[in-house]
Amino acid sequence: MKKPNILIIYTGGTIGMIKNDKGTLLPFTFENLLNYIPLLKNFPANIDSHSFEVLIDSSDADTEFLISLSQVIASNYEKYDGFVILHGSDTMAYTASALSFLLENLTKPVILTGSQLPIGLLRTDGRENIIAAIELACMQRDNKPVFQEVCIYFEDNLYRGNRTNKFSAENFDAFRSPNYPLLAHVGTEIKVFDENLYRNKIDFLIAHNELCNEIAIIKFFPGIQSKTIKAVSKIPELKGIILETYGSGNAPTNLEIVSILKSCIDKGIVVLNITQCTVGRVQQGKYATSAQLKEIGVVSGNDMTTEAAIAKMMFLLSKEFSQKEVSKLLTISLRGEIS
Repeated sequence: MKKPNILIIYTGGTIGMIKNDKGTLLPFTFENLLNYIPLLKNFPANIDSHSFEVLIDSSDADTEFLISLSQVIASNYEKYDGFVILHGSDTMAYTASALSFLLENLTKPVILTGSQLPIGLLRTDGRENIIAAIELACMQRDNKPVFQEVCIYFEDNLYRGNRTNKFSAENFDAFRSPNYPLLAHVGTEIKVFDENLYRNKIDFLIAHNELCNEIAIIKFFPGIQSKTIKAVSKIPELKGIILETYGSGNAPTNLEIVSILKSCIDKGIVVLNITQCTVGRVQQGKYATSAQLKEIGVVSGNDMTTEAAIAKMMFLLSKEFSQKEVSKLLTISLRGEIS
């Protein structure tokens, strides 16, 4: 078999950071990164790299960054068998979710990884994460990539990117996929869970280049005031609202709050209901406190993560869909983001 061609895309993040004279962590170049992992120079793959001109802390990721990243992959798609993205962990799940929608009909691996400790530290988790991510991106069967979706690799586990969220700011196993099983586990052997893998029926990449960020999130809490929700509803050019509700999609029975949300829907704003719970899903109508949301036209987000809900809404609202069409598509699994 010929060596697979892999493109490493370096965006910044903890994995490539060193301390300056003031003790502040700042990103450095990909060439320096290779100095810390000399094994990559003799890896059984043809590895090229692409570094963003402006390296960022992932907290600075925005829609412009997400689109630029998808375009780097699209412009190099035919040249490479897989892509590994070095990215800060803080917003990695947001980026993975966005890429899953921006890269339609993906049939090659796009694996995001990073680290909790900078690559230059003795105890860094970065070296193993990079090496394993590249190895996973290289895996093929019958001359086709084993993984054909956007993934996150961290601390021995490969996850579907749009089913993942950051769980810990301290532990090396920083990510969880609460409502979807692993794609692979890396130990002394690599165990691939084929039944969990995503497959597109069409092998023709469509790279989208728009995301609509005219959205807002409202997280319910005991004592939330209707004036808070009213203030959000009056944001100019608002097109979508994501509600983070309790349990299986429950919200306060405050009639004023319900009235404000109904007014938003009547104006053409899409309102999506996702749960604050890490595990589980929205079941509007299971309790009276969610039935009222269903009655006024709030859309059920099922078991989507917050990150996937944001990315999906940004993606759909960037298209020329009607409110009814967006609401319908939000309930359908487009990239494996819903069970």
